[in-house]
Amino acid sequence: MGGFLIPVIDVIIALIHIYWWIVIISAVMSWLIAFNVINTYSRPVAMIGDFLYRATEPALRPIRQFLPNLGGLDISPIILLLILWFIERELIQLEFYVARL
Repeated sequence: MGGFLIPVIDVIIALIHIYWWIVIISAVMSWLIAFNVINTYSRPVAMIGDFLYRATEPALRPIRQFLPNLGGLDISPIILLLILWFIERELIQLEFYVARL
């Protein structure tokens, strides 16, 4: 059982790491767009922004609905990163438990 489950858990952890960076890049890009550092009229920037929005918005929307309105401050990416970190820690614990079987 453990011989099959450990690589699956490793793949899930790797996907969490990739999504972690997608959330961070999305947050940084939203700041850069808000401060007019990068221009969304550029086609490559618009495509990257659209991809990041589509990749992160399904996870961020429920968090935003749960959080109170803090004005211009959006802490939903931080909450999502904490949730991802917690899931990763639990998967690592599961991996150690399965390895002992």
